[in-house]
Amino acid sequence: MVEIELDGKKIEVLEGSMVMHAAEKAGTFIPHFCYHKKLSIAANCRMCLVDVEKAPKPMPACATPVTQGMVVRTQSDKASKAQKSVMEFLLINHPLDCPICDQGGECQLQDLAVGYGGSASRYQEEKRVVFHKDVGPLISMQEMSRCIHCTRCVRFGQEIAGVMELGMTHRGEHSEIESFLGTTVDSELSGNMIDICPVGALTSKPFRYQARTWELSRRKSISPHDATGTNLVMQVKNHQVLRVVPLENEAINECWIADRDRFSYEALNSSDRLKSPMIKQAGVWSEVDWQTALDFISHGLKDIKATHGAQSIGTLIGPSSTLEELYLAGELTRAFGSQNVDARLRAADFHHEGHVHWLGTSIASLAQMQRVLVIGSNIRKEQPLLAQRIRQACKVGAQVLSINAFKPDWAMSVQEALNVPSKEWTRALAMLCVQVAQLTHATLPNELKSFVAEGQGDDVLIAKIAKSLTDVQGNKCILLGNAFAHHPHASSLLAMVNWIADHTGCTFGFLGESANTVGAQYVGARPALNTLGLNSQQMLLPGALKAAMLVNVEPQFDCANPKQAIEALNQMDLVVSLSPFKTNLEFSDVLLPIAPFSETPGTFINTEGLAQTFYAVVKPKAEARPAWKVLRVLANVLDVPGFDYETVEELRAKMQSSLPNISSVLSNKTQAVIDLTVSDLEPCVSPSYQLDGLVRRSSSLQMTADARMGR
Repeated sequence: MVEIELDGKKIEVLEGSMVMHAAEKAGTFIPHFCYHKKLSIAANCRMCLVDVEKAPKPMPACATPVTQGMVVRTQSDKASKAQKSVMEFLLINHPLDCPICDQGGECQLQDLAVGYGGSASRYQEEKRVVFHKDVGPLISMQEMSRCIHCTRCVRFGQEIAGVMELGMTHRGEHSEIESFLGTTVDSELSGNMIDICPVGALTSKPFRYQARTWELSRRKSISPHDATGTNLVMQVKNHQVLRVVPLENEAINECWIADRDRFSYEALNSSDRLKSPMIKQAGVWSEVDWQTALDFISHGLKDIKATHGAQSIGTLIGPSSTLEELYLAGELTRAFGSQNVDARLRAADFHHEGHVHWLGTSIASLAQMQRVLVIGSNIRKEQPLLAQRIRQACKVGAQVLSINAFKPDWAMSVQEALNVPSKEWTRALAMLCVQVAQLTHATLPNELKSFVAEGQGDDVLIAKIAKSLTDVQGNKCILLGNAFAHHPHASSLLAMVNWIADHTGCTFGFLGESANTVGAQYVGARPALNTLGLNSQQMLLPGALKAAMLVNVEPQFDCANPKQAIEALNQMDLVVSLSPFKTNLEFSDVLLPIAPFSETPGTFINTEGLAQTFYAVVKPKAEARPAWKVLRVLANVLDVPGFDYETVEELRAKMQSSLPNISSVLSNKTQAVIDLTVSDLEPCVSPSYQLDGLVRRSSSLQMTADARMGR
C-alpha cells in the first residue's frame, strides 16, 4: 500500500494505482471525460489535471501513478486554472445545440461546463463541422461535430466488445471518430457506446427525439432474454417504455447490457400487441370480453376432460415467463388432473432432467478462469455478457477451448477449436474422455473402453484440449450451450462431461437459454418424475392431445419441430394462447392478452441460481392482464380449489413454503448412461434476435447484421 495526501487527507491505495483511483476511494470528485473505470487509461481529454506538489506543471489524475508521500491538490488555484483552460479548448468547436441534443440533461460536458466553463468565448472563428456517419440501425452518429475525442467508444470496442469497430482518423482539428471503410457497428454490445459517450455524439437511433431525460421516470427491472439476469433501468413517459439503460450490478452485468436488452422495448409499444380477448368461431376472429373468453375456455376444457380424460390436455409455457407464471401454469395443469406441462420447448432429450441445471459457478468467477471449454454454444451471441467476462480472463492468460459445429468467432483468442457436426459430438467427447484418462491415469467408464481397443482416442486436437484442461490446477470450467442442451443425446453427452469434470477439476454447467430456464426447472414446469406426464416433444405429436394451453409460446419459432407442432395443434379441439401479441392465429381458438415483463411483477432466476424480483414499470395496455392473474382466475372458473391469491406477494409466499431452497436443488450431476449411437437430428438453436417474442418484434434489432444473417 502507498500513502498519499489528497486535499489534506491521508489516503492509502494499492501501489500502481493512479491519483484518480485515490480520489475515488476518498470520495473526491475530479472532473474527467476520457477516464472510465472499466476502460484502459487514455489521458487524452486532460480535464482531470491536478496540482501535484513538486511537479512543474499540472498532471492528469487518471495517468499519474501514486508514490509514497505524494501531495495532491485537486482544487488549488493551479489545478482550477488548468481545468478551466482545458474546458475552454473543448468548447471551441462544440456546437451550441443543447436545446435539441438528446444528451441534454445527462451530458457530462454540459454539467462540467457549468462549473469550469466561462460565460463567453474568446474565439470568434468558425466552428468545425464533422460529416455525419451511418453505422447501422442502433447508434446515431448524426452529430459528430459534438465529439470531444475522448475515445471511450474506441476503447470499449477494443477492450470490452472485443471488436475495434470505431477508430480515430486524421490529426488535430481534422480528427474524427469513424468506422473503418464505412462499415456498420455490429457488435452485440454496441449500445453501451451510447451510455459511455460523455457528450451527445453517439445517441440511440430508436430513442432519438422521443423525449427529454427530465421527462422520463426511471424504474428498475430485469432482462427477460438470456439467462444472465441483467439489471435494467426502464425509462418511462406517458405509460410507455421509451428507453432502457443498464443498472450497475458488479456481480452480474457490471455496468453493461446487451443490445437485445436495450432495444427490445420497441416490441412493448408495437402495433402487434393483443388488446383484448379474442375467440375464433367458424374461422372468424372476434373480440370479446374477459368473462366470455374464460367461460368459453372453461366449457371447452371441461367437455374435453369428461370425454377424453384430463391426460388429453397439456400446457406449454415459454421459459422467459416469470417464476410466478411458470409455477401457476404447472399447478393449474396438475390440479385439473393432467401431468402434461413443460417449458423445455426446444429440447430433444429428456433423460437427464432429475435436477435443476445451472451454470455451476458464479457469473463473476468467469473473469478469473484459467481454462474455459465451451461445448455447443455460440457464446458471443447467446450470452454476450458472459462472453465479455471470459474475454477479460483471456487478457490475463486464460485459454479458451471449443467443441462446436462451427469455427468460433467470439472476438477473443481461442486456443484450440474442434469443429465437427453435432452428430459427432458423442464421439468427440468419448475421445476426450480417453485422452483425459491417459493423462490422469483414471479408469474409463465401461461404455468407453471399446474406444481404447479400437484406437479411437488418438485425435491430435482433442489431445491438446485434454492437456490444456489437465495442465493447471486453478479455476477451470466447462460451459454447455443451447446446442448441447437441445442435442438428441444431451443426457449421454452430459454423462461424459460429468466424468471429464470429475477428473480434470473443472466446474461445469449450462449457460441457460432464457431468463427463467433455471426457474422453470425449479418450480416444476415439466412432467414430474415417475408420472405419466408428456414432455413438450410428446405433447406436440399429432393426435397426442385434444387441448393445449400455450403461455408465451409461438410454436413456429419456439419449438424443436415447428412443422410437426403446428400440425398437431391444428388437429386439437381447443388451443388457448396467452400472449402479449396477436399471434398463433392459424391454430388457436382463443387468444388471451397477457402483460409482458414490463407490465407485471415477477421473478427471474438467472443461470447462477440467483432469484431477482421486479415490479411492473407501466400499467398493462388496453385489456391485457398479468398472466399470473389470468391463470388464477382461469383456475377459479374451472372450479379448481386452492387458487385464491389476491396479490403476487401471497403467491410468492405459497411458492416459498412449498418449494425447497433453490441452492439445495442446483446440480448438474446425472446418472444417465453413456450411449454412443449417432443421431442425424440437429439441435434446435434459435438465433439471438429470434429468441423470444420481444426481440422478434423489435424493428431496430431486426435490421441489424446479426438478424439478417441469422446469428
